Amino acid sequence: MNQPGSGAVLITGCSTGIGHATAARLARGGRTVYATARRPQTLSSLAAQGCRTLALDVTDEASMSAAVATVEEEAGGIEALVNNAGYSQGGPLEEVPLEEVRRQFETNVFGLLRMCQLVLPGMRGRRRGRIVNVGSMGGRLTFPGGGPYHATKYAVEALSDALRFEVAGFGIQVVLLEPGLIRTNFGVTAVGSIDAVPSGGGPYADFATAVAATTAHAYSGPTGRVLGAGPEAVARVIERAITASRPRARYVVTPGARAMIGLRAVLPDRAFDAVLARQFPRPGR
Repeated sequence: MNQPGSGAVLITGCSTGIGHATAARLARGGRTVYATARRPQTLSSLAAQGCRTLALDVTDEASMSAAVATVEEEAGGIEALVNNAGYSQGGPLEEVPLEEVRRQFETNVFGLLRMCQLVLPGMRGRRRGRIVNVGSMGGRLTFPGGGPYHATKYAVEALSDALRFEVAGFGIQVVLLEPGLIRTNFGVTAVGSIDAVPSGGGPYADFATAVAATTAHAYSGPTGRVLGAGPEAVARVIERAITASRPRARYVVTPGARAMIGLRAVLPDRAFDAVLARQFPRPGR
């Protein structure tokens, strides 16, 4: 049976938010942590807390390969991979430029899968390892105006389910996290991505404005304080997923995520659309 070891943990997307909180928490717990980001100069505070830092861009093959090779050489292997790097691209699907949708998939899906492919040979050789994929409640339900982001998180659900079955016999466990609203810069980026879509005075202009306002309010208003959580809440669950002898296949994080996933599971499609229509205006009306 696969038992959690004390080897190196490689984490993507550590410049802020969930990745930063996770790296700091695991380092405080005595783990060997490799914190990575596209711009390693953003990781100085983690280095001061005992993390080893590396440049890693999940949209660049050479960068990913070099980072994995460095950790394997220095630490003797990667005990756990935390795929955290990601962002939200929003906007009306008719108007979102396809190059932005491709960029979203390169970061949130293809980079995640490639990192798994790079660490798996070493894990198989040692017949142990953990892969923790940071998904979202947005992989179980969809909000209007967030189609590209939700599509990537649905993909992460499928990849995690398939991979969990395929590598279990080698002693490797795959865990998926499904956080809800997390109070980080993620919300600011999400709003910015919607505002950047060139709606102008077109048919989706009022809709895009409303989606951006609703998203901003969700992160900064009372909803975020009551139903959301800070990045440390996710970091605690990631630590549990890495250290538990028998981790769950999925961990839902935040009260809001549990409520929304439960609601989506019981409501028919039209009923769920009606719930969303109370928050988002329907384009064309």
